[in-house]
Amino acid sequence: PLALRASTSPLRSPVTSPTAAIRDIRAHDPELTTRGEKPAMPSVVTMWIAPAAVFATKSGQLLPRIEVRAGSRSAGCAVAAAGAWVGEGSPAGGGTSGSVAGSVGPCALFWIAWAATREAGGRSIAAIRSALRLPAPAERAAVPAGAELGLPGLSPVVTPNDAFYRIDTALIVPQIDPADWRLRVHGLVEREIELTWDELLALPLVEHAATLACVSNEVGGDLIGNAVWLGHPIRELLAQAGPLPEADMVLSTSQDGFTAGTPLEALTDDRGALLAIGMNGEPLPFEHGFPVRMVVPGLYGYVSATKWVVDLEVTRFDRDRAYWTDRGWSERGPIKLQSRIDVPRAGQVAAGTVTIAGVAWHQHVGVTGVEVQVDDGPWQSAALAAAISSDTWVQWSLRVELGAGEHVIRCRALSADGSTQTADTAPPAPDGATGWHTRRITAG
Repeated sequence: PLALRASTSPLRSPVTSPTAAIRDIRAHDPELTTRGEKPAMPSVVTMWIAPAAVFATKSGQLLPRIEVRAGSRSAGCAVAAAGAWVGEGSPAGGGTSGSVAGSVGPCALFWIAWAATREAGGRSIAAIRSALRLPAPAERAAVPAGAELGLPGLSPVVTPNDAFYRIDTALIVPQIDPADWRLRVHGLVEREIELTWDELLALPLVEHAATLACVSNEVGGDLIGNAVWLGHPIRELLAQAGPLPEADMVLSTSQDGFTAGTPLEALTDDRGALLAIGMNGEPLPFEHGFPVRMVVPGLYGYVSATKWVVDLEVTRFDRDRAYWTDRGWSERGPIKLQSRIDVPRAGQVAAGTVTIAGVAWHQHVGVTGVEVQVDDGPWQSAALAAAISSDTWVQWSLRVELGAGEHVIRCRALSADGSTQTADTAPPAPDGATGWHTRRITAG
């Protein structure tokens, strides 16, 4: 297999490698775990046990939160209480000897040790992430000054990381040491590739603003967000591998086992599909895929936005199936033309001049207009903010006169492909919700 080797360039800004970062962190905090060392047992272990998922138990309910202070006399009682929920082979009760091992069966003891190890390791990886400095991009994403209308209650054009929606199948957010991360590209390719974190950082990185959306998003819902991503174009990595002519899909796999099937053409055309390492100027947050995730404009996340990605298999739709397509969702998942009213919210507004505003999106196609209807009146054209690109949502606003009483307002978007957002209502399954977003308000 071809392994891409890291290159050095005087034009690149200095990068803190994972190995160097660990050394620096260790020097300032000796308690933090370094790669290859045994993590220290924290003084307090906090754990949740899900019997239905892990053990054969007497009840299908979650255990309450248990804090075990290692070495204390209360440890035996607390762990024994957990042991009472564990299936055959674990004690139904225990003493207060202070010996964890003496008060609980091997299964529960394993999970206590696992929780302790995870807590220590998590602190270490969090420190590594905090110490990382992202390379300067070869290409920057420009956000036009007119892209942000700045209206109260209107979603910002760039969604802050802590407000970005999260949808995934991970019961526990993976904690991956970048020094251990590997990406394998294989399948219907001329050359297999294995890529390490340091090798990824040595490749040309670009910024690209892209709006991601979940297929589960209802009309008017908030499972959507826009960010400026930093990463390496997936099309360039695939070009190195050389997909064979019969390939039409890339099956991506997460470290937690989730899979997504992405049309090969969406990863090789001119859209900004990235192996992303940065989000809004900082390393990816853990819950958004640190250290590496996929970002593919124009497709719902379930077929494209694999977090904690570790494997890309070039294959065919008629040979492989992904996590959600096995559960009845459509194969290819193109995002549908949609718009949403952010202000006013449902409720009371002052009669007179009222500003109606929101966002509209049709990623990798573009939005050319938004129209608003008040009650059964004519459709009125809203003013659009400057678009960052066709891969992002766009803000819009319209000032209308509302008399006292109840009103119904609705919106629809116009696409760059000439289509108009449909009024036909459909649920999210199997390929995305449709319909016009509507709000009922009272002016007085």
